[in-house]
Amino acid sequence: MSDGTKVLYERDGDVAILTLNDPATMNACGLDMAQDMTRAFERAAGEARAVVLTGTGRGFCSGANLGSTASNMNGAQDPEQMDAGAALESIYNPLVTTIRDLPVPVVTAVNGAAAGIGCSFALLGDIILASENAYFLQAFRRIGLVPDGGSTYMLARAVGRARAMEMMLLGEKIHAPQALEWGLINRVTSQDTLLDEAKALAHSLASGPTKTLSMIRKAAWASLDNDWNSQLALERDLQRDAGRTKDFRIGVMAFLSKQVAQFTGR
Repeated sequence: MSDGTKVLYERDGDVAILTLNDPATMNACGLDMAQDMTRAFERAAGEARAVVLTGTGRGFCSGANLGSTASNMNGAQDPEQMDAGAALESIYNPLVTTIRDLPVPVVTAVNGAAAGIGCSFALLGDIILASENAYFLQAFRRIGLVPDGGSTYMLARAVGRARAMEMMLLGEKIHAPQALEWGLINRVTSQDTLLDEAKALAHSLASGPTKTLSMIRKAAWASLDNDWNSQLALERDLQRDAGRTKDFRIGVMAFLSKQVAQFTGR
C-alpha cells in the first residue's frame, strides 16, 4: 500500500483498491484529495482490471472541504464576484468524468456518510455497496449551493425526477436501506463485511473479459442520453469490436466445451 497522499492505493491482484484517507474530516474532498483521486484512477486504469473505491473511518466522503472556500470568500474584495464553480471546471468535473470513462469496472464500498460530491463518487460506481450505517445526502441546500459532481444528472436517471428533487431540495439523509429500496444502490452489507464483499465482486469483474466490460460500461452510460436508433447503432459498433477480442473466442470455445472461460482481458 502506498500513502503520503489523501488517497491510499493498494493492489490486490488485478484489483486496485483506492481508499479516501482523511478521517479527521470524514474524508472531505478538497482540491488536494481530488487531484490525488484523479492520479489514482488514472494509475488504476493502466494496471488493474477492476477498482474498489472506499473510505477510512466513519465516512465515505463528507463532501467538498469547505475550509479553502471559506478562506477565499473572506479574502475576496467583492464576495459577489467570487466564482464558486471555478474548481468544478478545473478539478472536480475532470475527476468525475475520469471515473465515468474508466476502461475497467468500479465498485464503490460506501462505509459511512456519502454527502455532497461524496454522494456523486458513490453513485459513479458500476456496483454500489453500502454498509447498513451508510447514508446518502445532497447537502448543498444547507450552504446555499447547487448540487454538483454530476449528481443532478445521475440522481434523476437513477431514482426518477420526483425522488431526485426530494433529495436535492430537502437535503435529507437517505439511509442505506431506503437507498436500496429506491434503486439508488445495489446491495446493503454489514460494516464488518463491506470491504470483503466489495473486493469479492471486484475480483469477479477482474476475471471477466475486460475489454468487453469496458464496452458494456460505455453503452450503459451512453444509453442515458441516446435515442433508440443511436443506441442500436452503438450496440452494433461495440459488438463488432467485442467480436474481435481474444476473450470472445475464449468464451465461445469454453461455452461449446461446457468449460468455465478463463478470460485474459484481451
